[in-house]
Amino acid sequence: MEDPSNPENGPETKPDTQPEGQAEKRPRRKRHILLRIDSWIDSSLWNAGFRLGELWEDITIFFRRFRARGWKRILFELLGEGLTLGTAGSVVLLMLAMPAFEATQGDWRNRGNFAVTFTDRYGNVIGHRGIIHENSVPVDQLPDYFVKAVLATEDRRFFDHFGIDVIGLFRALSVNAQAGGVVQGGSTLTQQLAKNIFLSNERSLDRKIKEAFLAIWLEANLSKKDILSLYLDRTYMGGGTFGAAAAAQFYFGKSITDVNLAEAAMLAGLFKAPAKYAPHVNLPAARARANDVLSNLVQSGLMTEGQVIAARRNPASVVDRAQIESPDFFLDWAFDEVQRLAARFPERSLIVRTTIDMGLQKAAEDSVESSLMEYGERYHAKQGATVVIENGGAVRAMVGGRDYGESQFNRATRALRQPGSSFKIYTYSVAMEKGMTPTSTIVDAPITWGNWSPHNYENRYSGKVTLATAIAQSINTIPVRLAKEKFGIQPIRDMAKAMGVETPIRNDKTIPIGTSEVTVLDQATAYAVFPADGMQSRRHGIGQIVGYDGKVLYDFSHDELPAKRVLTEKANSYMNQMLIQIPQIGTGRRAALDRGILVGGKTGTTQAYRDAWFIGFTGNYTCAVWFGNDDYTSTNNMTGGTLPAMTFKKIMDYAHQGIVLKPIPGIDNPFPVQKPQAVAAKKPADGSENTLPPLIRPRTLSVDSTKILRDLGEKLKAAAPLATQKVATAE
Repeated sequence: MEDPSNPENGPETKPDTQPEGQAEKRPRRKRHILLRIDSWIDSSLWNAGFRLGELWEDITIFFRRFRARGWKRILFELLGEGLTLGTAGSVVLLMLAMPAFEATQGDWRNRGNFAVTFTDRYGNVIGHRGIIHENSVPVDQLPDYFVKAVLATEDRRFFDHFGIDVIGLFRALSVNAQAGGVVQGGSTLTQQLAKNIFLSNERSLDRKIKEAFLAIWLEANLSKKDILSLYLDRTYMGGGTFGAAAAAQFYFGKSITDVNLAEAAMLAGLFKAPAKYAPHVNLPAARARANDVLSNLVQSGLMTEGQVIAARRNPASVVDRAQIESPDFFLDWAFDEVQRLAARFPERSLIVRTTIDMGLQKAAEDSVESSLMEYGERYHAKQGATVVIENGGAVRAMVGGRDYGESQFNRATRALRQPGSSFKIYTYSVAMEKGMTPTSTIVDAPITWGNWSPHNYENRYSGKVTLATAIAQSINTIPVRLAKEKFGIQPIRDMAKAMGVETPIRNDKTIPIGTSEVTVLDQATAYAVFPADGMQSRRHGIGQIVGYDGKVLYDFSHDELPAKRVLTEKANSYMNQMLIQIPQIGTGRRAALDRGILVGGKTGTTQAYRDAWFIGFTGNYTCAVWFGNDDYTSTNNMTGGTLPAMTFKKIMDYAHQGIVLKPIPGIDNPFPVQKPQAVAAKKPADGSENTLPPLIRPRTLSVDSTKILRDLGEKLKAAAPLATQKVATAE
């Protein structure tokens, strides 16, 4: 009998693995479950499709009862197509509207919620910006005839449209077509407000689209009374004033609530063209415009001829005051700078000492205007802009266009224009930093980069040339070859940014010859690095901000970081050595200054002659000048070496009168004309020693001005003296 306690006689131990039949059972069960799931999915999808088919068939059968035939079918087909196109159009409109609505982000009502008094560099008041400079008056308290005059002239259907007056637009198009020109505008008062608050005066389709969407947005978010109130408070009215209340005080010396009908009509006439109809500048034109406003009141049915006849017979007179010269383009830019800096302190009523020099500002304005008056028609150029920066970064003058009253769009700070060859300095600066010199040679020959083949002016090529010759003659292939074969595009973009260009630079192989848009202020800032010996120019328009309590809130000299080095001294010296050749032997000869003052600079001309530039510098100032057209039409073969260079000379000749000249860094002979103390002393005719050199004073008046004054002096000398009795009577 077997012993159960003996392990050898016990039952067999189970193996570690399951029996073969049981191991095969589990995979079969898993496959069975997966097959059931797959079957359920297939059947469910088939059933769903079948049910949808049945549903669609039922719907089709149902709608067959309403199938239109004959002319009704045509109508429904048109409605269906209209719905489809309308849906697609709505999507497109939404895409176009998104950029416009970005302008409404934030506290847009209080963006100008500052009261800022600006002074020039010497402390003289030059203008105001921010909150209306006279207390705003609610619409309900304004004279009824003033509100009617504004609406009759600017927007008769103001209370009937939704921001865009379709009826008024078609009426304006009809009137303009009959007149063969633009004699009537189609913009509503709301559209004008949208432009004043959110946009610029740039004439472009993009701006008009944004204006339309913003007008609709304003109508949806504000009442008609609020829109009218904002319009009357924030529109430029000439004479440096903003808003009807400030204009009434400026022109008539009284509150807006006290103006009579004739004065109200004159104010209402300013909204269209404040510079043209400003009564302190051209009273006859202002009165004629006021008479048109009175006619509008009668034609719109808001007043009768009998009610306006007294205003026609007794037109408004204005306070006798000299025209206030206000650097409005500069003040707009400076106001933006103040708002950026004001985030540091809570005060909103500020006195700001700017860097502007009003004498140089007037000279810059006169130079741009005189150049356009004299040569604008010949060159088919209608606009210009300039910025003057003193060595150290202070902006001394800024001209953003011909007429601020006609267009407040600042072409010096906001217009993005191709710089042409004036952009090449960034490429050459990179080359100097990479170890090249002005005498380094490179081949001027046709070049292809990918599918792009740039050409020189008149397709002329010079073979092997030095870099100094290449930049002086503005050869296009050389900077392209440098970028392609030496260092690429990115270092050029980095150099432009480091030198002060704030506009984003495109990452494109065409930028070495100036295809990436920049502003006039950008170019002036960058070129100001060269007279600063390679250091950042630190351009600025605000010197100091003071609260009304006298507390200094901001001081540029203490609150801003010191300038950083952009170019090494050697690279900067090489650049200056090349750039001073351009006004001497290169494309910028017309920019050479009187008295032999050394000038460095570069011309720029874009494709199809759309833009013409000259940016130059001395040891004292940097000046950038641009001419062109707002609508980007081509000029008549105007290059940077013509009108821009000549205008640069006008401005800089004035700027260097009676000042101590500073040398351009890195130039061996920075003053080629001997200074007064260095002139050899001449012996008198009697042979005695002359211990003092002859006194040589720099010219402070132009040759023409000197001649006029001398002629006037000669006439006064030749005039007969006044009789004693007449003198006593005059006294």
